[in-house]
Formats: sequence, C-alpha cells, structure tokens
Amino acid sequence: MWDFPIFLPISPKYGSRHMALDHANNLNSLGFPKPPSETRVVVAMSGGVDSSVVAAELAREGYDVVGVTLQLYDHGAALAKKGACCAGIDIHDARRVAEDMGFPHYVLDYENIFRDAVIDEFADSYLAGATPVPCIRCNERVKFKDLLETAKDLDADCMATGHYIQRLMGRDGPELHQAADPARDQSYFLFATTPDQLAYLRFPLGHLVSKSETRALASRHGLSVADKPDSQDICFVPDGNYAGVIEKLRPGAAEAGEIVHSDGRVVGEHNGVIHYTIGQRRGLGIGGLEEPLYVVKLDVDNRRVIVGPKDLLSIRVVPVREINWLGHAPLTSRSEWTLSVKVRSTRPPIDAIIRPVSDTEAEVELVTPEEGVSPGQACVFYETGGTRVFGGGWIWRGH
Repeated sequence: MWDFPIFLPISPKYGSRHMALDHANNLNSLGFPKPPSETRVVVAMSGGVDSSVVAAELAREGYDVVGVTLQLYDHGAALAKKGACCAGIDIHDARRVAEDMGFPHYVLDYENIFRDAVIDEFADSYLAGATPVPCIRCNERVKFKDLLETAKDLDADCMATGHYIQRLMGRDGPELHQAADPARDQSYFLFATTPDQLAYLRFPLGHLVSKSETRALASRHGLSVADKPDSQDICFVPDGNYAGVIEKLRPGAAEAGEIVHSDGRVVGEHNGVIHYTIGQRRGLGIGGLEEPLYVVKLDVDNRRVIVGPKDLLSIRVVPVREINWLGHAPLTSRSEWTLSVKVRSTRPPIDAIIRPVSDTEAEVELVTPEEGVSPGQACVFYETGGTRVFGGGWIWRGH
C-alpha cells in the first residue's frame, strides 16, 4: 500500500483522494468491487509523462494494465520532433514504459480513422473561415469512441487516460469536473464526453495540484519520460504552421484576395484567407494606417479579410450547436440556464445565460461581451462558482 494518495474518487464517500482500496465498500481505487489484480484497465498511452505515470501507478498498484498507443498520422517527418503526440518517438517511449513496468503494450494503426474523423474536418473548417479545435474532435471521435470500443473488446473494466480532469460521483451518477490545478485543467477539450463514455472512463491525475507532482511520480518510478517536455502544438502540425498543412491537404486553397476595412475601404491584399484568424492583429501586412486594426471577419466566399477597430470584436450573443449536455435534467427542461462558459480555451469561465433552442442547440448570452469569438471554437458550460462541467457545443456563426 502506498504511503501517499494518488487516485481521484470513484466512490461518492470520498473527497478528492483516497487510497487503493475502499475497505468499507470493498471497492478498489477505480471503483470496482474486486481486487486490482482482477480489474483490467486499458491505459491510453501517448508516450508523454502524464499517461505514462497513470499506467505505471496502476501497474504498481496491481491492476491488470494493458497499454495502447495510437499511431494517428504519418510520423516520418515527426520522428525528431519532441512534443508531437503519438509520433514515432512517443510510440517508442510508451513501449519502453510498458517494458519497464511489466505490462503488455499495443500500437494500433488509426491513421485512416484519424484522417477521416479529424484532419479532413480541420482542413475544411479552415477553408470555411472557422478556427477549429482538432484536439476536441480527436477525443470525441477517436480516443473516446474507437479506442474506447477497443478497450471493451479487450474485456477491460475501464479505460484510463492522463487527462487533467476529474470524474466525481454525484447523487445521480458520474459527473465531469475541472481538474484541481486550474493551470492544467483540460475540461475545455473534453466537453464532448458523453454520459456513457464517462461511466467507462477514469482520469487518475485530475486531483493533482501541479504538474510537478506528476513528474515526481514519474521520477519515483524511474520512468525515462520524467523530464520529457509537454506537447504544445496540434500533433499533426508540429511546427505550428497551420496554413502550410492546409495547403498540402487542399492544394490551391490559399487564393489571394483583398483586405477590406469595415467601412468598405480596400486597405491591402492577402495571400489566402487561411492565413488569418478572428482577433488577429499582427502580421496583417497593412502598415501605415493610424488606427490599430484587427481581423473582425473572414469572408471566404469573396476571399476577403475584414479588418476593423477592436470594439468590433466584442460579442454578447453566441449561437451554439452540436451540444453535448451533461446535466442530469434535460437541457430543454428549462427555458434558460444560468451557468458560466468558456468561449476560448485560454480564458476563464464567464457568467452567461444559456437559452435552449433544441436538445442540441442554444443561444448563449454573455453577461460581459467577449472579444475574438470565432466559429469553430467550443463554448463549454460550467457550474457558476463550482467545478462541474455541464457539457458544451460548437460556435457556428460569427459576426
């Protein structure tokens, strides 16, 4: 038995942490009424420190661990690029952790699935003037769908990941909550997790208060990835050049056009709408104007980048669709919900009123207008003043 707590609660009896076995209810740390040795858990291993620690801790605690790493894209160009999830180096690192800790590890070729479910939509969304978040689609359509089904095929009792988010038992069943460490919280990227998926998933790192705790655990296990840098970019765009990837995927996509002021003046030219995002100020190529200008709209049909003063970026009403609702009462059971929302991953939740239009669509009114709200981004719902995630949806129409 460890002399330090590591896992988030599965039993509602507990607060944020408990030990490997709940003796009173005869539940192990993953919430099952049997010994860890009789509990199979598939760990989604990206090759990074987070998922490696999850696998190592579970293995050391005696669980029947099976590590699975997905090869998501052609990693030939990324072999020397550290920090690109599921590339060649990462597959090697995941395999080494499994060998050191003594549990089986499998690499699954998901390139076709990933391309169809994530990369193609990413390209098409950019071409349509949106700013997509492919990491959300990957979790929704690949990791928590196809990989989760693979875990079930392997007769696993559950699947664990290294995400920083908490799964807590509420009165009516499992709830999704923000991570204990706000700086590491990944709830924005996991809002599409369905109740059925949540019932099967486990997030053992969500209670940790800092990344340094995770690295300390990695060092304690002697893992070679203990000091491995965190991934920063989209995995299939390891150099951060989104437009370059779009041009490769959709040849001829970067068509030149006009940069137009919101008052109708043509103030410059661009070499492709795909090079611009809502709220962008730098790199517009329109020097010499007295006022600071921002990208306020992308007119894809006419190949125009619309720029204007900062105040034009302020948005109060945000239409949202494809909503995944995690409240136990139906979304449409009320005419409006008073919650907090995030309209960008890097911003804190702000107060809002959600007015349902249907089970999957709503109008979100922000109490305080936000700048740079862009189609293709997520709008994630949170309990006001709390940590519970109520789901979210996709912003689908801008200015």
